[in-house]
Amino acid sequence: MQTAGRTAPAGRWIAEAVGTAPADTVAALVPARFAAHARVFHPAVRYDGDDDVHVRWDEVAAANGTTPHRLMQWPGITGSWDFLGEDDQPGLWNDAPAEGHLAAHVAREVAAVLAGHTATPGECWFGWDDEGAADLPRLRLPRADLLLVRAPVERADRNFAPEPREQSAALWWPADRSWCVVTDPALTSTYVGASVAAVDELLDSRLEVAPALPGDPVTPDSDPVNPVDPR
Repeated sequence: MQTAGRTAPAGRWIAEAVGTAPADTVAALVPARFAAHARVFHPAVRYDGDDDVHVRWDEVAAANGTTPHRLMQWPGITGSWDFLGEDDQPGLWNDAPAEGHLAAHVAREVAAVLAGHTATPGECWFGWDDEGAADLPRLRLPRADLLLVRAPVERADRNFAPEPREQSAALWWPADRSWCVVTDPALTSTYVGASVAAVDELLDSRLEVAPALPGDPVTPDSDPVNPVDPR
């Protein structure tokens, strides 16, 4: 893959790995070099008075009579592409899982797990798309052009967009490259590459997480169990 301009050398290993991977797979997001991979599902939200209740995908699938599985996609388990837009299912969920954004509470829990699986938790890289606003070294990936900053892993729940927008980091990893987290701008799941022990700990957490493989498809139309009409 070609990089241009002032390319940040810190993430070049990621660009080189994902740039040669099959398109629309986990390996095109997270380098396949890791011993294990995981998929973190972005929760939907149900309004309960002044409170937001986070809703799991398997709950939504059960309510819709569809099948939850590790490759499920939101249009498949809800039965309609409309539910990626403004439509909702009142009483079940009101806001669909966020595309390209990992909610702060989920990012915080992922970071808490991964902090124990790196020797450099105080030195991590975070990348986000600032739409070219800053003239600083950048990391050009097939699906994003990211500005990089260095910070401790605890900053994973930071909002990287100007208020009132909310935007999580699109990419983060520690200096020792022991794991990598990617939230693609067009997807409603976040993918992690890490050690087997780190992925097992994520799978055992209270988050909705499934094991993933480098060759898994990631696009919203790729659910092999709950087919939905083409958009």
